[in-house]
Amino acid sequence: MAKSSFSNEGGFSLVETIFATGILATSVVALAQMFAISVNNNHNARTGSYAVTLAEQKMEQLRGLTYGFDGIGLPITDNATDTTQPTETPTGGTGLTPSPSGTMVHSTNGYVDYVDQFGNILGGGEAIRDKTVYIRRWSIEPLPTNPNNTLVIQVMVTRERTRGLADQTNSTARLKDEARIVSVKTRKAQ
Repeated sequence: MAKSSFSNEGGFSLVETIFATGILATSVVALAQMFAISVNNNHNARTGSYAVTLAEQKMEQLRGLTYGFDGIGLPITDNATDTTQPTETPTGGTGLTPSPSGTMVHSTNGYVDYVDQFGNILGGGEAIRDKTVYIRRWSIEPLPTNPNNTLVIQVMVTRERTRGLADQTNSTARLKDEARIVSVKTRKAQ
C-alpha cells in the first residue's frame, strides 16, 4: 500500500494566513499614519523655523533705527523710516513711532509687511498683497516704567491663512508654525 505524499507536508491553514494578513495590514495602516504625522510635523517645523528667521530680520531692522541722544544730550527718535517696503526709505514710514493698539492682531498700515515664499518683501498696507506667504506684524510700545528712554518691540510672523480661534478672539498667542519675538531698545548716546 502506497502512502499518500500529502499526509506529511506541513503548511499554514487558511485561518493562520488570514490572521497573519490582518496583523500585516494593521501594521501598514499604523505605519502610514505615523508617516503622515511625521510629514506634517516636519512641514510645521520648517515653516516655523523660517518664520523665526523672518521675525529676527524684522527685529534687527527695527533695532537698527535711531533711538538715542544727539550731541547736546537731547533725545532723538527715528519716526519716519519706512520699513514696510522692499527697500527701506528714510521718509514716509512710522520708524519707531509707538504703534496703535491691535497691530499684532490686525494688519495696520506702517506696522505690517508681506513676504513671499522666497523671503522677498512685497510691501506693507492693510490689504494682503498677491503672492504673500508670510505676514509680519510688529508693535512698538514705550516701557511703562521708563517711557521716555525704553521701547518694547514685538514682531510676530504668521502664515497667510486664517488663524482660527486666534483670529476670532483677537489673540496674539503663537501658533505652532508662527514666530513671536520681543526685545527692548534703550536710548544710547550717539
